Amino acid sequence: MKTESEEQIEFIQWCKRNMKKHPELEKIFHIPNGGSRHIATAARLKLEGVKPGVPDLFLPVARRGFHGLFIEMKRKKGGTVSKDQKQWKSWLSEEHYAVVVAKGFHSARRLIKSYLKI
Repeated sequence: MKTESEEQIEFIQWCKRNMKKHPELEKIFHIPNGGSRHIATAARLKLEGVKPGVPDLFLPVARRGFHGLFIEMKRKKGGTVSKDQKQWKSWLSEEHYAVVVAKGFHSARRLIKSYLKI
C-alpha cells in the first residue's frame, strides 16, 4: 500500500503531465506543514509560521464561487483527519475556499477535475 507521500507525489506528477492541456494545474503547490523533522528544523519552521492542520496542497484558482481549492491528502486506506485539520477545513470553508479530503491519487485527481470542470 502506498504512503500518503507517495499518493501525493503521484498526484503532482499527474498535474505536471496535464499542465499544457489545463494550465491552471501549474499553480498547485504543497504547503509543508506535516512530516517528521529534526527538532531544530521543526522549531525554526514553527517560528516561520507553520501551523498544524493546514491542508497539504493549494490551487489558487477561483472557480464556482470559491477563492481556491485546498486538498488534504490521505493515503487510500487508513488515513484519518485530525482535529486541527477539521478546524482548518471548517474555517477555510467559511472563508469561501473549497476544501476537500482526497483518499489517494485517484480521489485527488477526481476532485480537482470536478473543481476545474475538466
